[in-house]
Amino acid sequence: MNEYDVVVVGGGAAGLSAALVLTRARRRVAVLDAGRPRNAPAAHMQGFLSRDGMPPAELLAAGRAEVTGYGGELISGTVRELLPTGAEGFRVRTAEGRLLFARRIVVATGLRDEIPDIPGLAGRWGRDVLHCPYCHGYEVRDRPLGVLGGSPETVGHALLIRQWSDDVTFFSNGYESTADERQRLAARDIRIVDGAVSRIVIDGDRLAGIELDWASVVAPHALFVRPRLVPADGLLAALGAEVIDVRTGRTSVAGVWAAGNAVDPRAQVITAAGAGSAAAIDLNADLVDEDVRAALPFSAAQERRVAAILANTH
Repeated sequence: MNEYDVVVVGGGAAGLSAALVLTRARRRVAVLDAGRPRNAPAAHMQGFLSRDGMPPAELLAAGRAEVTGYGGELISGTVRELLPTGAEGFRVRTAEGRLLFARRIVVATGLRDEIPDIPGLAGRWGRDVLHCPYCHGYEVRDRPLGVLGGSPETVGHALLIRQWSDDVTFFSNGYESTADERQRLAARDIRIVDGAVSRIVIDGDRLAGIELDWASVVAPHALFVRPRLVPADGLLAALGAEVIDVRTGRTSVAGVWAAGNAVDPRAQVITAAGAGSAAAIDLNADLVDEDVRAALPFSAAQERRVAAILANTH
């Protein structure tokens, strides 16, 4: 059986939350997931009410168990083709050769973090090279912290990180901050270290220092990096779909909803889960409307049109 009421593309917090609501609404649901969650490197997930400190993998495992417990189907795979098929809905083809048909689609494909190409940086990502102070700041509070510069936005990032520690260093990494920016950093006692960062120094299994192009090495407890957030919105772009209702994730393509980081890069796990739930509720209401229309008897005018069409086919 490869026909579903809804195919959810993406098995993170947004996708699983949508699937949970829809399976509890007694819809036939499949979740297609490539198995590459954005927060996999992180040891713990913070700021999720009742789940604070839970490892991300445990949250996803619990969500998968809940979805399958209500009859949802989990399918490992990457969607390569998503095409409207008219009144019937959508055809979904995976890179692994699976073919599915769905009346409705939820795209919850997340995003990827694009970080500077500095030796040693990627290997510490989610451990002591961090991006979100709301996710990780409390765990490194009151410790010496570094912030990697490179753009005007990173200055604001450093000012934000100062909330968690009074020992913050801004590594400009080649960014020439303005006089106003330097004054703002100085007002919050944030040190500025100029020069390009050439590599991250690792000793054993910890961040041991930051090497600059003029050979000086300093060693904060953790380094915050502001990544470039790249939504995994290729399926939406191929459909020409844009979100037209941010409350529900309804898009400009009939039958397609979107939720989570694919359309809201700044959403945290709890926010993404809420967006998945909102999308599912709106989507199910749309299916209910369609079910009602299908159940209504033909009007006399509709019956005449059908009769005329059938007569012309003989």
